[in-house]
Amino acid sequence: MTTDANPTAEQYAAQSQTYLRQSDAEFANGDDRQGAEKLYGAATQAVMAASIQRGWQYKSHRANKNAVVRLAAEYNDEFLSIGFGLAEKFHIHFHHGDMQDHEIALYRPDVQDYVRRILNIIHEYDNPSNNDHNNP
Repeated sequence: MTTDANPTAEQYAAQSQTYLRQSDAEFANGDDRQGAEKLYGAATQAVMAASIQRGWQYKSHRANKNAVVRLAAEYNDEFLSIGFGLAEKFHIHFHHGDMQDHEIALYRPDVQDYVRRILNIIHEYDNPSNNDHNNP
C-alpha cells in the first residue's frame, strides 16, 4: 500500500487480500517465514479496515487487539478474537522461526478463514441490506 494520509477501509481490505495471495505463494515456494509474515499482515490489514469503518483507532498493535475484542463482542463470536491470536503466532514465527511444520499446517487454514471472515464482516458492514447482523 502506498503512503496515504487518510487510507480507506477499502484500501486496507484490498491489501489484506493481496497479502493473503502472497502468503500462499511464499508457502508454496517453501519460504515459511515470509509466508507467515504475509499471513499475519493479511489479518492485521483486515482488522484495520474494520476499525476504520467503525471509527476506531487502528494505528497500533494494541488498537488492533482492542478492535478484535470489540468485533468478537459485536458479533458474539470469540473466534474473531482467537483468530487474531493465531495470526500473531505467525508473526512471531517470522521473527523466530519457532513454529513446527505441523503447527503451520494446523493453524494456517484457521488464519486464512479468519481473514476471510473479517473481510466478509467488512463487506456486510458496507452493505447492511445483506447483513443479518444489522437486521434482527
